[in-house]
Amino acid sequence: MPGCERRRERGADQGFVTAEAAMVLPVLVLVVTTLVWGLLVVLAQIQCVDAARVGARAAARQDPDGAVTLVTREAAPHGARVTVTREGEHVHVIVVAEPPGMGALPFHLREEAVAEVEGAVGVGGDRPGNGAGAGTGKGASS
Repeated sequence: MPGCERRRERGADQGFVTAEAAMVLPVLVLVVTTLVWGLLVVLAQIQCVDAARVGARAAARQDPDGAVTLVTREAAPHGARVTVTREGEHVHVIVVAEPPGMGALPFHLREEAVAEVEGAVGVGGDRPGNGAGAGTGKGASS
């Protein structure tokens, strides 16, 4: 009976697709979760870069250390440590943060920015609009 053999073949394969899906689905979820976590780590690293640059700019303008730390922490990931040091004509701002998600990872996100201290402009100094330095063709770079 050829009809009976076909029924047996179809009946034997009915649970096979379910078993494959049960094996592949957890792996797929793990891969997607890992990709999302990796994206969060990259975004936190970018926040560290931005925070260090913001802090270095503020420190270069000779803002008070408390204001520099505050503005840097606002741009940094939650719980980041900020260090501001001044060495001669340069300021260094270091931002260190834990990676998002699991806290037991063996690395930290770290970024450092360095800026040259800007010169203070006095009352009678070279400011735009007072005629000093007019027409020299020299502009400030930022």
